Amino acid sequence: MPKRPLILTLFGWFLILGGAVGFVFHFPAHRPPFHSDDFLPDLFELILIVAGVFILRGRNWARWLALAWIAFHVALSFFHSLREVAVHTLILLAFAWILFRPTSRAWFQARAAFPQR
Repeated sequence: MPKRPLILTLFGWFLILGGAVGFVFHFPAHRPPFHSDDFLPDLFELILIVAGVFILRGRNWARWLALAWIAFHVALSFFHSLREVAVHTLILLAFAWILFRPTSRAWFQARAAFPQR
């Protein structure tokens, strides 16, 4: 079984760290009064943490989750500036390149062929 590419290790930890920092930053306790939609940003940050953890574990669905997460941000950017759309689109392309390059694809396929408990 091939060794996990370094770029995937760094990327997985980057997602975990980014999700954790975003979770703390968006946590509703920092901005009273509370509203029912205050927890949505935290939910999306938790999704990012889950994607990072399971990318490190070699789960194929996690790379799709990470890609969907950033694609959602691209879609949200259309309600803001064109510059924000461009930046999020570049980040989406970087995510896709990292997660679907041949060495990454081979590692995920090998992990699927020999699942761990």
